[in-house]
Amino acid sequence: MKFTFHPEAEEEFEASIAYYDGCDPGLGLDFAREVHSAIQNALSYPSLWTEIEPDVRRCLTHRFPFGVLYSIEHDGIFILAVMHLHREPGYWKHRFPGIS
Repeated sequence: MKFTFHPEAEEEFEASIAYYDGCDPGLGLDFAREVHSAIQNALSYPSLWTEIEPDVRRCLTHRFPFGVLYSIEHDGIFILAVMHLHREPGYWKHRFPGIS
């Protein structure tokens, strides 16, 4: 299985890496590893994680307050957001058809 990012999800992922790296050199790399670990968990067990909207699931990171929101596609997962869990919960919904 493979994964792809919605363009806005990829941008927010990269912005978060830069933010954490600016806080402490190397922390951005730690964050990226945590997100990639969550993505691998979602790829390994795509239906296991909590469904937060119809056809949208969330896999949490361990060390950072983030979740990877994704939909299951025929050949992998489509990442809709790399979302900070304590900010604007519905900001990503325009990225997935059928959610208002």
